[in-house]
Formats: sequence, C-alpha cells, structure tokens
Amino acid sequence: MTDSPIALISGAAQGIGLACAEALAEDGYKVILADVKDMVVSEGERLGGAGYVCDFGDVDAIHNLFERIESEHGPVSALVNNAGVALPGDFLSYDLETFDKVIGINLRGVFVATQRAAQTMVAQGIEGAIVNMSSINAQVAIPAIPAYCASKGGVMQLTKVAALALAKSDIRVNAVGPGSIDTEMMAGVNAYPEAFIVAMSRTPLGRAGQAREIGHVVAFLCSSKASYITGETIYADGGRLGLNYTC
Repeated sequence: MTDSPIALISGAAQGIGLACAEALAEDGYKVILADVKDMVVSEGERLGGAGYVCDFGDVDAIHNLFERIESEHGPVSALVNNAGVALPGDFLSYDLETFDKVIGINLRGVFVATQRAAQTMVAQGIEGAIVNMSSINAQVAIPAIPAYCASKGGVMQLTKVAALALAKSDIRVNAVGPGSIDTEMMAGVNAYPEAFIVAMSRTPLGRAGQAREIGHVVAFLCSSKASYITGETIYADGGRLGLNYTC
C-alpha cells in the first residue's frame, strides 16, 4: 500500500499512454501501467509503480486487474482510459469481427473500466478523476477506420454520461481528443512524405504533436487545477478542428 494517490493508465507500454504515466508520476502519483505488451511491466517499475499485462477488450481481465491493484496497492483515484486500436480497412468489406474488436477495446473497455473504478471511488468517498482518450475522429472522420471513428464518437458521449452520473460523488470525467501525434499509430503516415505533408497542411501549427504534450493535458485534467471541469473533451490537435480551408 502507498500514501501517494494511485493512477491507473491503460495502453501504457508506449506512446501516449506511457507519456501520460510519466506526467502523472511527475505530479506525485504512484502509477500503475496496464497493456497487452509485456514491456509494460518494466516501464511501470521504471516509473516507481507497477505494470500489469491486461487486455482491455476482456471484461473479466479488467475486473481482475482492479481487484489485484486494490489488493496490492490500494484504490485508484485517477484512471486514464487510453488503450485502443484502429484496425483500418475498406468500408465495403470491413468485417464485423474486426469492427467488434475495435468497439470492444476502445468503447466497451472504457465503460467497464470507468464503471469499475467509479464503484470503488464512490464506496470509499474518493474524489477521483477519470480521463478517456478520444480523438479528433470523434468529430471528423476517415473512411478507412470506420470502427475507430465510431468508437471515439462513443467515448465522447460516454464521457458526458459518466460525468453527469458521477458529479454528485465529486468524480470528474473528461476526455482528450488528440490530433496527429508522433506515435506508432501515425507511423504509416510518417513513412510517406507526401501523406505527411497533407496531414500537416491540415494542422495550423504545422507539425505533429508529441506524446508528452497529450500527457500534460491528461495530468492537468487529473489535477486540482481542473477541479471545475467535467464532461468535456479537450482537443489537442494543433488547431485542426478549427480549420475551414487550407492555403
């Protein structure tokens, strides 16, 4: 057990999730990292916390994870639902198995983890913070990632629902909607100079964001500095959603 507040970050072995864990560790949280990748264990230890292998598409695995964390470390007071997949494909031939897998991790997993974390927060009187990872694709869309866009739109709405349901318990629920961030998910764009130029032409700041920049937004939303913010999605996108045309 620890006297430090505990933060659980899913999808935290690398990229945005790891950056969120690093930012929260800097803010004094004991960070618990979860991911399907084994390297999450060493990353959790590096940050002075712990890492667990967990598939956030598996409901039983999520519940077992919370039980283990509460038994070995204590209750979670900050939850960052970052685990997610894109799995692109042609719209006309996109199969339901793939669609369901994306929804299962990106949306159902967020609901299950949020509900489970909130149950303990309410029972123990913890004024917690939950941050869900949405995307600019909750507002705009790319035809090659239909399930991903649908899931992130769902995350945006689920965030509002949870914020309203949990407000009376002083549990805040918000989301972050990244734009083009320099992570493994954007590697396919980075590999093609022409595609990268097009992506940056739609980003007024003219560059890709860094994972740590998303981590800082998440840490802010988990902090007392955001004590009057709930039910919101903050879009960290370099100005992209406000762009009406390119020049």
